[in-house]
Amino acid sequence: MNKYGKNAVLVILMCTMTAIAKPKESPRQHTTWSTYLGSADASHYSALKQIDGSNVSKLHPVWSYDSGDDRAYEFNPIVVGKTMYVLAKDSAIVALDAATGKELWVYRSAALTQRRETHRGINYWQSGDGSDKRLLITFDNQLEAINADNGQRITSFGNGGLVDLKEGLGRDFNTIHQIQSGTPGIVFGDLIILGSSTGEDYGSPPGDIRAYDVKTGRMVWIFHTIPHPGEVGFDTWPKDAWRYGGGTNCWGEMSLDESTGIVYIPTGSPVYDFYGADRKGNNLFSDSLIALNARTGKLIWYYQLVHHDLWDYDAMSAPQLLTVRQNGKDVGIVAQASKQGFVYVFDRATGKPFWPIEERPVPKSDMPDEQASPTQPFPVKPPPFARQSFTAADINPYILSPADRARWVKVVGNARNDGLFTPPGLTDTIEMPGNHGGANWGMTAADPVNGTMYVVSMDIPAILKNEHREPSSLWQIPMRATPAIQGKAVYHYYCERCHGPDRAGAPPAIPSLVDAPAIFGGDAIKATVNYGRNDMPGFPDLTDRLLNNLLLYLGNPASAPEPLPARSEPPAPPAGVPAPPIRYWSGYGLQPAIVRPPWTTMTAYDLNLGVIKWQIPLGNAPQGAAENLVDTGVMMARSGPLVTAGGLVFIATKDEAKLRAYDEVNGKVVWQTDLPAGSEGVPAAYEVEGREYIVICATSGKGKDIPRDGPEEPGGQPVKRSYIAFALPDR
Repeated sequence: MNKYGKNAVLVILMCTMTAIAKPKESPRQHTTWSTYLGSADASHYSALKQIDGSNVSKLHPVWSYDSGDDRAYEFNPIVVGKTMYVLAKDSAIVALDAATGKELWVYRSAALTQRRETHRGINYWQSGDGSDKRLLITFDNQLEAINADNGQRITSFGNGGLVDLKEGLGRDFNTIHQIQSGTPGIVFGDLIILGSSTGEDYGSPPGDIRAYDVKTGRMVWIFHTIPHPGEVGFDTWPKDAWRYGGGTNCWGEMSLDESTGIVYIPTGSPVYDFYGADRKGNNLFSDSLIALNARTGKLIWYYQLVHHDLWDYDAMSAPQLLTVRQNGKDVGIVAQASKQGFVYVFDRATGKPFWPIEERPVPKSDMPDEQASPTQPFPVKPPPFARQSFTAADINPYILSPADRARWVKVVGNARNDGLFTPPGLTDTIEMPGNHGGANWGMTAADPVNGTMYVVSMDIPAILKNEHREPSSLWQIPMRATPAIQGKAVYHYYCERCHGPDRAGAPPAIPSLVDAPAIFGGDAIKATVNYGRNDMPGFPDLTDRLLNNLLLYLGNPASAPEPLPARSEPPAPPAGVPAPPIRYWSGYGLQPAIVRPPWTTMTAYDLNLGVIKWQIPLGNAPQGAAENLVDTGVMMARSGPLVTAGGLVFIATKDEAKLRAYDEVNGKVVWQTDLPAGSEGVPAAYEVEGREYIVICATSGKGKDIPRDGPEEPGGQPVKRSYIAFALPDR
């Protein structure tokens, strides 16, 4: 512990890193878009200003490139010289002429077998003389290096062009099913620094931060996010947790200060996300902002934003590096937005809170053997950007049917609801913001010239409940299977636990579902499954299409003979671990439609003063169109802003499928256009031969259904999936 509290440890900086005082960032640093999110600082900022408030009304599409499949990509294109790189054609890397959209070459990885790839962006590196140009991306847990000029794998990298990311973590290779991240790493010199997506279940691997040589593929350094013996934070876990613990990973975005060689890395929760009796302690370096020496991986400072996370409150959006004025001096800061709705601001060099952060008492856990942290960090300044409470008085007066509204008033009124950081238990528990945020990946940006930070935020409550059974999830339903197989999967994951594998139930308390459509009628079954009845809970995440497929299966089980994986109970802790023999699971419990709008906002902060400049609803949800609702914000946004020196903030939306430009001074819409498909991810700005372009990945669905936490369903509103470039009329 030190003068900054139990959250932070300050490590003495090397002499070469003590001179952090910096001049104002020059906008000249942001004139290209050759890396994910535009620049190493992940600011989403472009210094290009040909497009501004005086002419943005003339912006129009100048080319589009069909993605060639029905996938919803979240890709932020990069542009090197006159070449753009995108992900399309069943997860292939495609090189395009950035001025015309003409296809130049396509690279399909031989390693891609399960459609697992770094799907939000790609890394680029070139040698000092420009003779060696490489793209770096991960497919199926293998880091690959590709020649950026011709799209050929570079076989001198790693083992025949591949580096297996499952190696080097000190765990049994065969127990690691997932380790790559959907988000690119960051390139510094001849290193690529990578985070990971470890999975969120018991037995997941640790989320160690690793750096690899971009030329050879050799691992250069590793930072253990679950500390090993003798490392800082080792005493915040059970003593052998480094052998079996998992998570504490950076699956989102890092930011790099190239002038100091410091990389800022936000981390996520440990596993299991909603239950921690088997990982007593504060669990460093989970839910932390970590500053590392990018050359060596050595710890410089850290600050833990959530102790002993029980809410899946990952810190995943890019830390924003700004220079602000305080007491007449320029000060370099780093600002981290969170799922729980706070912005934490620190001195970039030391990790000292820029404004006070108080440790405040929070509710206790009522779970057996759970030891929730008695306090959590609350920033005094700036104010939160998201709602942090949700009661029955906040139930949505729109969209919901009267029966649905009455049900949710009852559920919320009966749930444990003691405010922010209420630990989940064996009964319904309100989590607000829910575990999707608040802020999520891609949702922060900054204007480094004037100290303004932008945060996109979702107001989505979650209702958590720990159970000794695997939670039901739409992600378990095979969306491209036959209707009967989908119906069988719905029954298997949502109904079988009570009604049994033979559908016989336990009458009279639990009715038999044999020939249920003929006996009860389809409408009655669908209403009961959606809304619940007596002691049976409702499953509002099941869409009408999935419920129809459930009826199809119940009416004719023989139409789906294929077996499904057996549901399981949580695995017991490893032998010798001081933990209860029983573990628990909870579903994510997200309920985007039950809270009154706005559902998504964009907030602009002046971090010179620590105040909100403006906050606006982000778009209009098509789900509210039938009631003529406006300024609602879209539901479950998955997009981030692009900030330009032209005084504009560009951002696109899913479902309603619009691209808008906002005035950075007041947040007013100054231009908007319809897109042929929805958009997830972040636009990019670039220049070719003196002409500025804005490019957007528009490959997601459009629709009016309430969004669910699950994969995009096929068969929705037809869309044209493409990358679209906009520019002013050619002069």
